[in-house]
Amino acid sequence: MSSVIDLLKSHKSIRKFTGQKIEPELFDILIDAGQAAATSSFLQGSTIVRITDPRKRREIAEFAGNQPYVETAAEFMIFCADLKRAGNYCEAYEKPFEGDFTEHFIIATVDVALMAQSLVTAAESVGLGICYIGGIRNNPGPVSELLELPKGVYPVFGLCLGYPDQDPEIKPRLPRSVILKQEVYNEEGDPEAIAEYDDLISEYYRTRTGGGHGITWSEQVSTLLSEKSRPHMKKFLVEKGFKFR
Repeated sequence: MSSVIDLLKSHKSIRKFTGQKIEPELFDILIDAGQAAATSSFLQGSTIVRITDPRKRREIAEFAGNQPYVETAAEFMIFCADLKRAGNYCEAYEKPFEGDFTEHFIIATVDVALMAQSLVTAAESVGLGICYIGGIRNNPGPVSELLELPKGVYPVFGLCLGYPDQDPEIKPRLPRSVILKQEVYNEEGDPEAIAEYDDLISEYYRTRTGGGHGITWSEQVSTLLSEKSRPHMKKFLVEKGFKFR
């Protein structure tokens, strides 16, 4: 088995970090690895804002729902979808700017995810741990103001990076038969497979370090999709210039 495959299958989120710093040379290598990811139409629609100011870290931790690891990780970055950089050149080449189409938004957002995951894989390959912080979208306006993000740029998620001070259990994923379909979408056998998976996840939550609630996967996601989720995001994105035409 490839060591890369083993690495990918062993992913876990880290929320406790040691005080060890990341060497500047290694940090630069990780950024380069992230940049090497695929990018649609060669847009390269990602910008990373690295946050080292403790005051800003504290504010962002609060904006993200009081997640302390935002402050304690060796590095904390916010990954942004960026249409402004490329859009600047529409005027330079005397072309109309049409970057507010939904497709452009998707391209930039996917670029961000691909870049971040490549960086994460590189980081984990050298013993670092990571934790994505989607909670910055709880307060995207204040986060954008703090980072001075212009129109055409929005914060997609944060990323904690550092040397792990914990070794949590790997969270089991859905059965392959549920997520891999042949030729067409179908749900044959899914209810039975998910029922077994629910038992597995319930046991995982009951027995994992810091766990105890024993909720099933199906109950967890049904709650997620039955409640309003950051209803402010559409208005925020439109204000940032993403008009979804």
